[in-house]
Amino acid sequence: MDDRRWISTFIEAQAAEQGASHNTQLAYARDLRDVAEYLGTRGGFATATQEAIEGYLIACEAQGLAAATRARRLSAIKQLYRFAFDEGWRTDNPAQRIAGPGRSKHLPGTLSTAEVDRLLEAAKQHGRGIPDRLRNTCLMELLYATGMRVSELVSLPQEAARGDPRMLLIKGKGGKERMVPLSPPAREALRDWLAHLDDQANRDRAEGKPVSRFLFPSRSKAGHMTRVRFYTLIKEMAHRAGVAPDAVTPHTLRHAFATHLLENGADLRAIQTLLGHADIATTEIYTHVLEERLRQLVLENHPLAKAPPRS
Repeated sequence: MDDRRWISTFIEAQAAEQGASHNTQLAYARDLRDVAEYLGTRGGFATATQEAIEGYLIACEAQGLAAATRARRLSAIKQLYRFAFDEGWRTDNPAQRIAGPGRSKHLPGTLSTAEVDRLLEAAKQHGRGIPDRLRNTCLMELLYATGMRVSELVSLPQEAARGDPRMLLIKGKGGKERMVPLSPPAREALRDWLAHLDDQANRDRAEGKPVSRFLFPSRSKAGHMTRVRFYTLIKEMAHRAGVAPDAVTPHTLRHAFATHLLENGADLRAIQTLLGHADIATTEIYTHVLEERLRQLVLENHPLAKAPPRS
């Protein structure tokens, strides 16, 4: 069995057994094709040794690939070989003992509450007409209120938002579901946008047109707003809000959501649940926020911190 068959069979199994999303499948395919190209002159996946895989990772580092990228590729290799061992394609796992470069603890850029407030206000004014402004407001309020991944946001079905919910059911990575609370502004924006969608649906039915099941429908192949379109929108809103567009992405709002909650007393386990992180280690990039808050608590409240210096 050649390397291409190894990759396609593995990805099919990930989709069927683990619920891997389309984007995850594409990422696996890209990473494993790169590995296969390197191993092609060294026997391929079927006969690759631990030394060959380590050589690939060294080559990736020499190319200047980030530690996070190298860690992701090693993870794909390890999962492929676990699958190959279970399937009986190999009697050993050459990647089992290889240690990765580790995850960076660097916190991606975030935004202040004032900057987020300006973005939310800009969303209410951005668009060619009232429908665009209602949609943009709903997008931004939901994103900041829930900390959703952009892929989760744009693909939300309408049924998840019906009935003026106080909690929103989100289907995340691997098909895992989680509940996140909605803020009053987010609920209001959601009600206004759904009212417009209902009016539009009535007109479409009267004209014999199909009605979308998505909360943010579009003419894209998937039937809903694409991540690329929302990325463009958020840049436009940042420009209107007077916030540096380079500093604003959908993921930045997700980090702002987590950071602002921690700054105001939420604990790390709660943030893990709300963000949909499978591993608390992923959420621990925010621990510096907790450390700063604890330092401030000591400085502001500990009696010795307030005591005059001793002579």
